Amino acid sequence: MKPGCLIAAAVALACASASANAQEKLFNISSTTFKDGGMLPAKVGNSQANDPQNPNCLGENVSPQLSWVNPPAGTKSFAMLMIDPEGHAGGGVIHWVAYGIAASVTGFAEGEVSKDSSKYVGGKSRMGVGHFSGPCMPPDSSPRHYTFVLVATDLEPDALPPGLTKDQLTLRLAPEKSPRHDLRETGMIGIYARPAP
Repeated sequence: MKPGCLIAAAVALACASASANAQEKLFNISSTTFKDGGMLPAKVGNSQANDPQNPNCLGENVSPQLSWVNPPAGTKSFAMLMIDPEGHAGGGVIHWVAYGIAASVTGFAEGEVSKDSSKYVGGKSRMGVGHFSGPCMPPDSSPRHYTFVLVATDLEPDALPPGLTKDQLTLRLAPEKSPRHDLRETGMIGIYARPAP
Protein backbone atom coordinates (compact mmCIF):
# COMPACT_ATOMS: atom_id res chain seq x y z
CA MET A 1 0.00 0.00 0.00
CA LYS A 2 1.32 3.46 -0.91
CA PRO A 3 2.09 5.82 2.00
CA GLY A 4 -0.70 8.20 0.92
CA CYS A 5 -3.18 5.36 0.79
CA LEU A 6 -2.09 4.15 4.20
CA ILE A 7 -2.73 7.60 5.72
CA ALA A 8 -6.12 7.82 3.98
CA ALA A 9 -7.06 4.38 5.30
CA ALA A 10 -5.97 5.32 8.82
CA VAL A 11 -8.02 8.53 8.70
CA ALA A 12 -11.06 6.64 7.43
CA LEU A 13 -10.67 4.07 10.19
CA ALA A 14 -10.29 6.80 12.83
CA CYS A 15 -13.42 8.58 11.54
CA ALA A 16 -15.38 5.33 11.58
CA SER A 17 -14.18 4.62 15.12
CA ALA A 18 -15.09 8.15 16.28
CA SER A 19 -18.52 7.79 14.71
CA ALA A 20 -19.04 4.43 16.42
CA ASN A 21 -17.96 5.88 19.77
CA ALA A 22 -20.36 8.82 19.33
CA GLN A 23 -23.19 6.39 18.66
CA GLU A 24 -22.28 4.26 21.66
CA LYS A 25 -22.49 7.31 23.91
CA LEU A 26 -25.94 8.40 22.70
CA PHE A 27 -28.41 8.96 25.54
CA ASN A 28 -30.93 6.27 24.76
CA ILE A 29 -33.92 4.43 26.23
CA SER A 30 -34.97 0.89 25.35
CA SER A 31 -37.31 -1.87 26.51
CA THR A 32 -37.42 -5.65 26.52
CA THR A 33 -41.24 -5.49 26.61
CA PHE A 34 -41.59 -3.80 23.22
CA LYS A 35 -39.48 -2.35 20.43
CA ASP A 36 -39.49 1.33 19.55
CA GLY A 37 -42.36 1.80 17.11
CA GLY A 38 -43.66 -1.72 17.86
CA MET A 39 -46.75 -3.08 19.55
CA LEU A 40 -47.22 -2.99 23.30
CA PRO A 41 -48.57 -6.28 24.70
CA ALA A 42 -52.17 -6.42 25.92
CA LYS A 43 -51.04 -6.77 29.55
CA VAL A 44 -49.78 -3.16 29.50
CA GLY A 45 -53.39 -1.91 29.26
CA ASN A 46 -54.98 -0.70 32.47
CA SER A 47 -57.08 -3.15 34.48
CA GLN A 48 -60.62 -3.27 35.76
CA ALA A 49 -59.16 -3.53 39.26
CA ASN A 50 -57.57 -0.09 38.84
CA ASP A 51 -60.53 1.54 37.12
CA PRO A 52 -63.71 -0.47 37.75
CA GLN A 53 -65.90 2.28 36.29
CA ASN A 54 -64.26 2.00 32.88
CA PRO A 55 -65.30 -1.10 30.89
CA ASN A 56 -62.56 -0.35 28.34
CA CYS A 57 -59.72 -1.26 30.73
CA LEU A 58 -58.99 -4.77 29.50
CA GLY A 59 -55.35 -5.28 30.48
CA GLU A 60 -53.38 -6.07 33.63
CA ASN A 61 -51.67 -2.69 34.07
CA VAL A 62 -48.20 -4.23 33.84
CA SER A 63 -45.78 -1.38 33.19
CA PRO A 64 -43.19 -2.14 30.49
CA GLN A 65 -39.54 -2.76 31.28
CA LEU A 66 -37.52 0.38 30.58
CA SER A 67 -33.77 0.98 30.73
CA TRP A 68 -31.44 3.74 29.62
CA VAL A 69 -27.76 4.38 28.98
CA ASN A 70 -25.29 7.25 28.59
CA PRO A 71 -26.97 10.15 30.41
CA PRO A 72 -25.30 13.51 29.77
CA ALA A 73 -22.64 14.91 32.10
CA GLY A 74 -24.12 16.72 35.07
CA THR A 75 -27.21 14.51 35.33
CA LYS A 76 -28.48 14.34 38.93
CA SER A 77 -31.95 12.92 38.32
CA PHE A 78 -34.38 11.84 35.62
CA ALA A 79 -38.03 12.58 34.88
CA MET A 80 -40.31 10.21 32.96
CA LEU A 81 -43.56 10.83 31.09
CA MET A 82 -45.96 8.52 29.28
CA ILE A 83 -48.26 10.38 26.93
CA ASP A 84 -51.03 9.36 24.54
CA PRO A 85 -51.15 12.35 22.14
CA GLU A 86 -54.12 10.90 20.24
CA GLY A 87 -56.40 10.32 23.22
CA HIS A 88 -59.41 12.53 23.98
CA ALA A 89 -59.89 13.42 20.33
CA GLY A 90 -56.34 14.64 19.96
CA GLY A 91 -56.29 16.54 23.25
CA GLY A 92 -53.89 13.98 24.69
CA VAL A 93 -53.90 11.85 27.82
CA ILE A 94 -51.11 11.83 30.40
CA HIS A 95 -50.69 8.27 31.69
CA TRP A 96 -47.65 8.68 33.93
CA VAL A 97 -45.62 11.52 35.43
CA ALA A 98 -42.55 10.60 37.48
CA TYR A 99 -39.42 12.48 38.49
CA GLY A 100 -36.76 12.52 41.18
CA ILE A 101 -35.35 9.31 39.68
CA ALA A 102 -31.77 9.23 40.98
CA ALA A 103 -28.94 9.35 38.46
CA SER A 104 -27.80 5.95 39.73
CA VAL A 105 -31.05 4.34 38.50
CA THR A 106 -30.69 2.84 35.03
CA GLY A 107 -34.14 1.39 34.52
CA PHE A 108 -37.32 -0.20 35.83
CA ALA A 109 -38.27 -3.87 35.69
CA GLU A 110 -41.51 -4.95 34.05
CA GLY A 111 -44.38 -4.18 36.41
CA GLU A 112 -42.18 -2.21 38.83
CA VAL A 113 -43.85 1.18 38.34
CA SER A 114 -47.42 -0.15 38.25
CA LYS A 115 -47.41 0.91 41.89
CA ASP A 116 -45.75 3.63 43.94
CA SER A 117 -42.02 3.16 44.50
CA SER A 118 -39.20 4.78 46.43
CA LYS A 119 -37.21 4.88 43.17
CA TYR A 120 -39.21 7.85 41.87
CA VAL A 121 -41.43 10.73 42.98
CA GLY A 122 -44.94 10.29 41.64
CA GLY A 123 -46.52 13.18 39.81
CA LYS A 124 -50.17 13.33 38.80
CA SER A 125 -51.57 11.57 35.76
CA ARG A 126 -55.01 12.09 34.26
CA MET A 127 -56.21 9.40 36.66
CA GLY A 128 -54.81 11.44 39.54
CA VAL A 129 -52.14 8.92 40.56
CA GLY A 130 -48.35 8.99 40.56
CA HIS A 131 -47.74 5.49 39.21
CA PHE A 132 -48.12 4.00 35.74
CA SER A 133 -51.66 3.72 34.35
CA GLY A 134 -51.96 1.79 31.09
CA PRO A 135 -54.28 2.45 28.14
CA CYS A 136 -58.05 1.92 28.16
CA MET A 137 -59.36 2.16 24.60
CA PRO A 138 -63.02 2.31 23.59
CA PRO A 139 -64.43 -0.09 20.98
CA ASP A 140 -63.62 0.59 17.31
CA SER A 141 -60.58 2.71 18.26
CA SER A 142 -57.61 2.80 15.93
CA PRO A 143 -54.27 1.79 17.50
CA ARG A 144 -52.62 4.68 19.31
CA HIS A 145 -49.03 5.75 19.81
CA TYR A 146 -47.90 5.90 23.43
CA THR A 147 -44.79 8.02 23.92
CA PHE A 148 -42.34 7.38 26.73
CA VAL A 149 -40.10 10.41 27.32
CA LEU A 150 -37.08 10.33 29.64
CA VAL A 151 -35.53 13.68 30.64
CA ALA A 152 -32.09 14.01 32.22
CA THR A 153 -32.04 16.92 34.68
CA ASP A 154 -29.54 18.74 36.87
CA LEU A 155 -31.96 18.71 39.83
CA GLU A 156 -31.35 16.69 42.97
CA PRO A 157 -33.79 13.76 43.32
CA ASP A 158 -35.61 15.46 46.21
CA ALA A 159 -35.81 18.91 44.61
CA LEU A 160 -39.47 18.73 43.52
CA PRO A 161 -42.61 17.99 45.55
CA PRO A 162 -44.84 15.03 44.72
CA GLY A 163 -48.06 15.44 42.76
CA LEU A 164 -46.92 17.68 39.90
CA THR A 165 -48.84 17.43 36.64
CA LYS A 166 -47.01 17.21 33.33
CA ASP A 167 -47.46 20.96 32.74
CA GLN A 168 -46.27 21.85 36.24
CA LEU A 169 -43.24 19.61 35.83
CA THR A 170 -42.43 21.18 32.46
CA LEU A 171 -42.49 24.65 34.03
CA ARG A 172 -40.10 23.51 36.77
CA LEU A 173 -37.68 21.92 34.31
CA ALA A 174 -37.82 24.63 31.66
CA PRO A 175 -38.99 27.92 33.23
CA GLU A 176 -39.35 30.90 30.91
CA LYS A 177 -36.98 33.25 32.75
CA SER A 178 -34.88 31.09 35.07
CA PRO A 179 -32.09 28.73 34.04
CA ARG A 180 -33.34 25.48 32.53
CA HIS A 181 -32.85 22.19 34.34
CA ASP A 182 -33.50 19.78 31.46
CA LEU A 183 -30.17 18.62 30.07
CA ARG A 184 -31.31 16.21 27.38
CA GLU A 185 -34.21 13.91 26.58
CA THR A 186 -34.75 10.62 24.82
CA GLY A 187 -37.84 8.59 24.12
CA MET A 188 -39.55 5.70 22.43
CA ILE A 189 -43.03 4.95 21.11
CA GLY A 190 -45.18 1.89 21.70
CA ILE A 191 -48.36 1.19 19.73
CA TYR A 192 -51.35 -0.16 21.63
CA ALA A 193 -54.52 -1.66 20.19
CA ARG A 194 -57.66 -2.64 22.08
CA PRO A 195 -57.42 -6.36 22.88
CA ALA A 196 -59.82 -8.63 20.99
CA PRO A 197 -62.78 -9.86 23.10
